[in-house]
Amino acid sequence: MTWALLLGLLAALLLLLLLSRRRTRRPGEPPLDLGSIPWLGHALEFGKDAAGFLTRMKKKHGDVFTVLVGGRYVTVLLDPHSYDAVVWEPHSKLDFHAYAVFLMERIFDVQLPHYSPSDEKAKMKPTLLHKDLQALTDSMYANLRTVLLGDTTEAGSGWHEIGLLDFSYSCLLRAGYLTLYGVEALPRTHESQAQDRAHSADVFHTFRQLDLLLPKLARGSLSAGDKDQACRVKGRLWKLLSPARLATRAHRSNWLESYLLHLEEIGVSADMQARALVLQLWATQGNMGPAAFWLLIFLLKNPEALAAVRGEFEQLLSRAEQPISQMTTLPQKLLDNMPVLDSVLSESLRLTAAPFITREVMVDLAMPMADGREFSLRRGDRLLLFPFLSPQKDPEIYTDPEVFKYNRFLNSDGSEKKDFYKDGKRLKNYSMPWGAGHNQCLGKAYAISSIKQFVFLVLVHLDLELINPDVEIPEFDLSRYGFGLMQPEHDVPVRYRTRP
Repeated sequence: MTWALLLGLLAALLLLLLLSRRRTRRPGEPPLDLGSIPWLGHALEFGKDAAGFLTRMKKKHGDVFTVLVGGRYVTVLLDPHSYDAVVWEPHSKLDFHAYAVFLMERIFDVQLPHYSPSDEKAKMKPTLLHKDLQALTDSMYANLRTVLLGDTTEAGSGWHEIGLLDFSYSCLLRAGYLTLYGVEALPRTHESQAQDRAHSADVFHTFRQLDLLLPKLARGSLSAGDKDQACRVKGRLWKLLSPARLATRAHRSNWLESYLLHLEEIGVSADMQARALVLQLWATQGNMGPAAFWLLIFLLKNPEALAAVRGEFEQLLSRAEQPISQMTTLPQKLLDNMPVLDSVLSESLRLTAAPFITREVMVDLAMPMADGREFSLRRGDRLLLFPFLSPQKDPEIYTDPEVFKYNRFLNSDGSEKKDFYKDGKRLKNYSMPWGAGHNQCLGKAYAISSIKQFVFLVLVHLDLELINPDVEIPEFDLSRYGFGLMQPEHDVPVRYRTRP
């Protein structure tokens, strides 16, 4: 039995070796790097620290190369001048649907009949524009006040200690949940707002447990204990976000009504609708909290930047038509007139947004580069863009790219800076935290206004400070590369109180 087992293992190893080594680079193809482990190739390095691994590969091979990762051949493109040729390529040649469906099923257990991401986006896009966008913005401001200021009032006077990520993530996800999925009752009362705070806190704490498991879910590397926890947490979230439970909520967004109608039209069961709504909670709210965390930690560690943002707010409020205490909404003209905060947000996102932009290669095709080169791609391979490395961390584009500079995206006259260059040519894509092309984030405007409103409320209504002023900005949780905003390796203790 022992010899049979050994022979079986040797045969399996030989098969893996043959599968991984049989591919050779053809004329016209990018450099090919198979790694040293049969079939796995570079999977371990890639999973451990994708940015570090891809940086080493770029130094070795240039800005286009193909690597073997867990049995898949992935061609990596790191030339931002050439991104547009990829992100606008028709689905018939370069498709992101298949990978989206794969992650949707693996992470959230969602299976939708006749699912078409492009059709879904076309139907949902109008609910995130114009009047509907303004309604979401106004509702988000009211719900941020309910959560942020209500929590502070309930906690009582004096200083309160909390982790900055927990503070930012909790406030934004809870307010976002209330904005999209509805509130307890209208008109709002002190009692109904207290119920909204309690219910949304339950949703957040349950969601956060799933969010912490997300990288392992995506990579299929859950332990037995993790699997049990994931099942429990998902089951709880499906109950919290079931269509029957949501049916009783007031002031539901047009986005939610349209999405539920879309699911019904394609024949999705009530149970599967609940799963899809959990997926959408992550898709719409999962990055805003971490984005606000990084923005605030950069401000708290950079007194000049914090003073500039506070000064901008004070100037805006001095010209406002009514005092802040009477504002039930934050006027759009105020939100649109925050160039310093806009620059701070852009710089923070440049440093911390690290999504993978992926495409499945549907046919053998030639990929043109901006400099005139052309590379052949094979059907069945995967194409990966990683803007975090270039343009966002490219020293040719940004001086001292690892350093936070709050005014990096401001011209000397205070207007937005949009001119950045690489190889002597102006870049169209100089930072890509929201994706690009066919799969650019639909909720970009809503997310930006939500983060700005949160930062405004925090800095105007609260004193917020680091418990240890000398604390270092934390390193990234390296397992989060590819999922959007990075999260810190550990939280940062802060304290806050209501400003007198």
